[in-house]
Amino acid sequence: MSQSRNKTISHFAKAFFAMLFLLVGFSANAVAAEHDSEEEGVDLKEMIFGHTGDAYEWHITTIGETPISIPLPCILYGQNGLDVFCSCNFGHEGHRVEYNGYKIAEEGNNAGKIIEVATGERPWDFSITKNVLSLFISCTLLLVIFLSIAKKYKENPRSKPTGLQALLEPLIVALHDDIIKPSIGKNYKKFSTYLLTAFFFIFLNNILGIIPIFPGGANLTGNIAVTLVLATLTFILTNFRGTKEYWLELIWPDVPVWLKAPIPLMQFIEIMGVFIKPIALCVRLFANMFAGHTMVLILIGLIFIFGQMSAVAGGAISVLSVLLITFMSLLECLVCFIQAYVFTMLSAIFIGMGQVEGHEEKHK
Repeated sequence: MSQSRNKTISHFAKAFFAMLFLLVGFSANAVAAEHDSEEEGVDLKEMIFGHTGDAYEWHITTIGETPISIPLPCILYGQNGLDVFCSCNFGHEGHRVEYNGYKIAEEGNNAGKIIEVATGERPWDFSITKNVLSLFISCTLLLVIFLSIAKKYKENPRSKPTGLQALLEPLIVALHDDIIKPSIGKNYKKFSTYLLTAFFFIFLNNILGIIPIFPGGANLTGNIAVTLVLATLTFILTNFRGTKEYWLELIWPDVPVWLKAPIPLMQFIEIMGVFIKPIALCVRLFANMFAGHTMVLILIGLIFIFGQMSAVAGGAISVLSVLLITFMSLLECLVCFIQAYVFTMLSAIFIGMGQVEGHEEKHK
């Protein structure tokens, strides 16, 4: 049994590292295809924000001078009323054109966004962008995975877990019993569905973000708008589902009177804490995921920057960069799980702080 187990672990490790080096290679090739130019230098800022930002098309690679990308639908409400058309009508990166009175701004505050040519203002934009499509893909994957597992439980409730069911069940039980239940208390059932969904949503999108090939590559959890929505949901559940004792502690905390009257010092601190907690949740997840992608892209960019100086410098820095990228990719795999875990744990703690019990209930 031990020999068989060791062989399985060995095969798994070989497959994991082979996939890791393959992904590193794909990352480098994708960047090289876009930024390989003898005449112009590599714009590191443009490269980083181009790969981590949102877009109206999903870029796959570039063959020669021809970019290969998936065009996405643009849905606008502006000067012409409601307009629905394909993003391919705007041309491709480096060769943008106007279409139907709209264009993609290349500079200014609206850089990368669709604006009206006549006014320079942004229309109401409901387009299916790269991040939106990635959101749909991740939600579909989550539904397929968990509905298939639920179906197995429903058909054979006493059968031994297999496949994804066996992989995810210990994780779900650990999150439920070790984090959610003790952090929230007796009302944990009201919030466990949201917290488990948030964990797997963040974890899956973190993993998809470090895979450089479609359907991965979209930096969804590195987008502050997405993390802001997740933090806002935690804020709503914490405060709008909080008990009256929770609100009483905010208005009249259990501290010496001189700290809360006549100057409401503690009340001000408590109210500020209500808003600081979700902001911290939002920024922590966004900053960690964005920083990880940025570091990998900077290391890839260094190869081309030193390569333009001399072939020797480019070759030397390539070896070092690939080793560092491999290390960063391994670290990113760990960070993907840690950030999902930390967000879920802190959300459970904050929600639990809103479920304050009265003295009579505590006594019972």
